[in-house]
Amino acid sequence: IQDVVSGALGEAEIAAFIASEEAIPLSNEELTALIKAIARSGYVIEWNEPAYDEHSIGGVPGNSKVAMLAVPIVASTGVLIPKTSSRAITSPAGTADTMEVLTRVDLSPSEIKEIARKTRGVLVWGGALNIAIADDIFVEIERRIMVDPPSQMVASILAKKVAMGISGLVIDIPVGKGAKVQDHSDAERIAGLFIGQCGRLGIKTKVVLTFGGEPIGKTVGPALEAAEALQTLISGRGSHSLVDKAIAIAGQVLELSGRVEAGKGDYIAREILEHGKAYQKMKEIIEAQGGNPNIKPSDIPIGQYTYTFTSPIEGAVTNIDNIAITLIARAAGAPLDKGAGIRFHVKIGYRVRKGDPLFTIHSSSEARLDEAIKLAELYNPVLVEGMVLKTLP
Repeated sequence: IQDVVSGALGEAEIAAFIASEEAIPLSNEELTALIKAIARSGYVIEWNEPAYDEHSIGGVPGNSKVAMLAVPIVASTGVLIPKTSSRAITSPAGTADTMEVLTRVDLSPSEIKEIARKTRGVLVWGGALNIAIADDIFVEIERRIMVDPPSQMVASILAKKVAMGISGLVIDIPVGKGAKVQDHSDAERIAGLFIGQCGRLGIKTKVVLTFGGEPIGKTVGPALEAAEALQTLISGRGSHSLVDKAIAIAGQVLELSGRVEAGKGDYIAREILEHGKAYQKMKEIIEAQGGNPNIKPSDIPIGQYTYTFTSPIEGAVTNIDNIAITLIARAAGAPLDKGAGIRFHVKIGYRVRKGDPLFTIHSSSEARLDEAIKLAELYNPVLVEGMVLKTLP
């Protein structure tokens, strides 16, 4: 790892190491050593009390806003949750991209420690902290060669948590069509890797397998997701896929921390959200990180160029393609164009009539909107099927 950081190893050699993990997985001992070495390759933050975090392995559009509900829910109980997250690599938005719509996310380690002790929670970009520097090099090469072995994914996530001084962690593995993990056997195998390594590293952990077969909530893209998260915090209710997932994740963190007894995490988390305590905590976090605590969803600029796709028939929504939605949102400009993305008018299972709106693409560029429209026409990401599929002869 020292040779990776110092530049003694070239990109081809690092790529060969990553690819070799796909063919010959690392042993438990080797993986633990790799995690510790990556964690030591940059700045290490220490707390004088237990610190908790939640992390999703990603792969589902709209997932970036879940932490924006879960973190203030947990922090409002007094549990320390210094949440670091990444910017989007291949998705329409990372949590850092979405939170940046509301406030600063490029905080220094000293700022994070000062703010977290006051607010009990932060939502910041890990890339500004110089933690686990070797991992940034690995990620860049993985992106180019399009190889991400499970052992390297586990090492990447856990090295950053070790460097952040996390003592308790809830891992979210979305499972479903179009997600990174598409079947339960693979999900359980990856969960076993996390559980085993966390045990060796002294990190208390829980892994939750969540439904990943369609986008989370009703929006995809930084500004759209920030507005949806904020509206959900203000009202205490929102899209079931967003609210239920955030509550489940927050509830698991609360139980893991010992702040609430086993089996009551979901109930407490929902109470905190519905009674406005999570919103008040989010206002504190936004202000402490340098943003306007009184920002409203309507204050957030959204891409002014739009196009709405409607249902060609009467029927039921049977599929929303995660991969196609990601490609379309990115074609519209997300995440660099924070106002670009997609707003859904339906979810899987909704019944629609001919002409009902299915989804709206937003962009700050007419040219990019046109590109996104072409992709949507090609991929047909929201599938509506009628009861009669075909009449013969």
